[in-house]
Amino acid sequence: MVRHGESAGNVARELAEANGHPFIDIAQRDMDVPLSELGERQARAVGLWLASLGRRAPSVVLSSPYVRAERTASIALASAGLDLPVVLDERLREREFGVLDRLTKAGIQQRYPEQAEARGRIGKFYHRPPGGESWCDVALRVRSVLDSVTREHSGERVMIVAHQVVIMMFRYVIEQLREADVLRISREVDLANCSVTAFKIDRRNSHGMTLESFNEVFPLEDSAAPVTHEPDVPLAPR
Repeated sequence: MVRHGESAGNVARELAEANGHPFIDIAQRDMDVPLSELGERQARAVGLWLASLGRRAPSVVLSSPYVRAERTASIALASAGLDLPVVLDERLREREFGVLDRLTKAGIQQRYPEQAEARGRIGKFYHRPPGGESWCDVALRVRSVLDSVTREHSGERVMIVAHQVVIMMFRYVIEQLREADVLRISREVDLANCSVTAFKIDRRNSHGMTLESFNEVFPLEDSAAPVTHEPDVPLAPR
């Protein structure tokens, strides 16, 4: 699993938060936000790493349909010289933020203080903003994806390009973690753009798979591409 490269939305969010603005100043829909120039460089670095894998390179590539994820996958495959289709799967899309789209923390406090209070009381794992999703909702999508991968791509080496919470939910589901476990990991680790998280089949493990690597950035470091850790954020049209 590869998190998408740095996006224009990540950059806009950092600027808005730093200046205390209530809104993130970007015009595109969240699903249309492109990679930044740095994000494209990060994706090419992932491709160079894929090329070095030889026979262990992916044979199937699944991606979120969001532009920043699809472009990460396409650029990486081109850089690797791998002639594989990018299969778009809407179940891998970013978590939906509903009414909180394009709002910073300050903006949520100003416009929807009751949602800020509810999230603080319930916790982000179960809190579902109006029109949006909780982490649990994303976990349901991930369970469905895993069923499809098992059925349709048995014996294949599968690469998934997706988003921060989606990748965290893959860990939650595959490793049969508890809410406290996945939230602790989320607090302790900022998932880097274009970082690699990998599982391998392990029949000796009761889960069926073993975590091989998590949030690895060696593909970027090997190519001297900058490592960024901007969190995914709600973005929507003005």
